[in-house]
Amino acid sequence: MTSESQNIEFKVSWRDEYLKWICGFANAQGGTIFIGKDDSGNVVDLKDAKKLMEEIPNKVRDTLGILVDVNLHQTDQGKFIEIFVEQYPYPVNYKGQYHYRSGSIKQELKGVALDKFLLQKKGKRWDGVPVPNISVNDLKQETFDFFRKRALRNQRIDEESLKDSNEHLIDNLHLREGKFLKRASVLLFYSNPEKYITGAYIKIGFFESDSNLKFQDEVHGNLFEQIEKTTELLFTKYIKALISYEGLNRVEIYEYPKEAIREALLNAVAHKDYSGGVPIQISVYNDKLMIWNEGQLPENWTIETLLNKHSSKPFNPDIANALFRSGYIESWGRGISKMTEQCFNFGLPAPSFFFKSSGFWVEFRKDIFNHNDLRKLGLSDRQINAVLFVKDNEKITNGDYQKINNCSRNTASNELSDLVEKGIFLSSGQKGAGAFYSLKGIAQ
Repeated sequence: MTSESQNIEFKVSWRDEYLKWICGFANAQGGTIFIGKDDSGNVVDLKDAKKLMEEIPNKVRDTLGILVDVNLHQTDQGKFIEIFVEQYPYPVNYKGQYHYRSGSIKQELKGVALDKFLLQKKGKRWDGVPVPNISVNDLKQETFDFFRKRALRNQRIDEESLKDSNEHLIDNLHLREGKFLKRASVLLFYSNPEKYITGAYIKIGFFESDSNLKFQDEVHGNLFEQIEKTTELLFTKYIKALISYEGLNRVEIYEYPKEAIREALLNAVAHKDYSGGVPIQISVYNDKLMIWNEGQLPENWTIETLLNKHSSKPFNPDIANALFRSGYIESWGRGISKMTEQCFNFGLPAPSFFFKSSGFWVEFRKDIFNHNDLRKLGLSDRQINAVLFVKDNEKITNGDYQKINNCSRNTASNELSDLVEKGIFLSSGQKGAGAFYSLKGIAQ
């Protein structure tokens, strides 16, 4: 039996307020409303079905300005009506209200959400909206110089383009619409984008725990300045480095791979929903580093889509294009795989990606797979030996555990199970000779 979903709605009888549901379907991905069915999809018989067959199409046309297919169905249980609503390429409103079907609920769009919806229906993105009362002469010359040098060094711009005026550069980057600069140009090249865009900055904090903030910084300026200043702050103040010397050369080995952290920062800057008015937030702990930006995945994408090979679909295409031309990012959607690969090469667990608090999180975990930190977790000497073995060999079997610890099979089984319960090991799920364990987060 069909059940209610994002594209299906059941109603026992018709009420004119259901025109809002039709409006919501038309503005989203389309859908079907069944009149004469209860919440479980059972037919309850619609007595005035023939009359509604004539009234509903006219009411939809006159109130919403769209056409729908209305079909009458006769079953042993009685009659019901099927209203099929197509997705419309332009915004549909119900008496001046814009409704939208999201999941299995209908919501009225207001404020920022309505602005984004109307832009999307017009084929525009938030960062492409024109901004009045600002010209190219108001933008920061030092940032133009910085952009040109980076773009030339990364072979994303030819040497002749260095001679172009700032006006030509803005046009070549498609950062102007008509006579107006776009929001993206303000974020990228203006000295103080917060004058026009609330929350266009980055917050960094060091936490002993979620409730114990030890110190913090804010990074302001345009996006190029934010990227450079944030990277410098993170790797001089927040992330420790092990110092060693090779001859006379000083060598710094950081707790996290610099390129992976930088890639995550660039993703946050490029994909942030700047209409939300909330800064990018970076939380640094003793054992992890987390980066959050307000935003969402492209339609019909999941975290699994990100983790597999995927196309590049930037939330802010004009910003992403400028970052690509400057050599900061690629346009092939390889950011996630690059971060994961860099963490593996660094001996760290793969970064985690998840949605929470209306935004996107990236979490990096420090290498806790050393004797001292493992001892703090309450592991025995045998368990520590096993963890270090897996770190070098990627996995361990019950037989390996017995061999390196000179213990019985039962002891190995119990202590391996304890490592799984502690969230350190991940079981292969197999039984018998093929069973093995790997470090959670870097399972092969």
